[in-house]
Amino acid sequence: MPLQNRVDPFGDIHAVEARGMFTGNRGVIHDPATKTLRERRWTTSAWLICVCEFKGRHREVMGRNTPSGNAGWTELFFLDEVTALAAGHRPCFYCQRERAKEFARRYGEAFGKAEPRATEIDGQLHRERRASGGAVVAITPPRLTTLPDGAMVALRENAFAWHGGKLLPWSFRGYGKPVDPAILSASSFQLLTPKATLAVLKAGFRPVWHETAGQ
Repeated sequence: MPLQNRVDPFGDIHAVEARGMFTGNRGVIHDPATKTLRERRWTTSAWLICVCEFKGRHREVMGRNTPSGNAGWTELFFLDEVTALAAGHRPCFYCQRERAKEFARRYGEAFGKAEPRATEIDGQLHRERRASGGAVVAITPPRLTTLPDGAMVALRENAFAWHGGKLLPWSFRGYGKPVDPAILSASSFQLLTPKATLAVLKAGFRPVWHETAGQ
């Protein structure tokens, strides 16, 4: 039985078999005795993207991972970095220091900040991402072309990634065949990727894609 720790682009957490390329966390949100999620879906505004392998360290997923026997943090998993960014996470300064510095640098360029602090970035993301109560932002089909590669949008309950002028249907196992947005009968889509992250992507941050995006 899979654990409930797989994150979709909406920021919701599911129990599915597929793990994905990255892990990450939102603090401690599980009970290590039962390996089930508690009612809260975050305990910190710092929602991180982490690598699945780091210096040979091993963790018991959703278990007790501190010397004191406490949980430490709740491992969440993402198909790829594009998915994690859409859900409102950003690279971790501990296990992905250079990647996190690049994200912060691009954020600074986008918003005219010389040395933005992680807490500032986290605060803005926390206000904007859907899973922590951010506003739902509509975008009409013609405006899709203004999005940077790696942005994600929703059409009803379906998520799509913008890639090379096409929409890639998202699933926990990968992306489907590209879809021309012109053939979709929709008056508007909804943005999933937070506005701050869109600005970072537009400033030149290049997210890591799952291999199925290049089919």
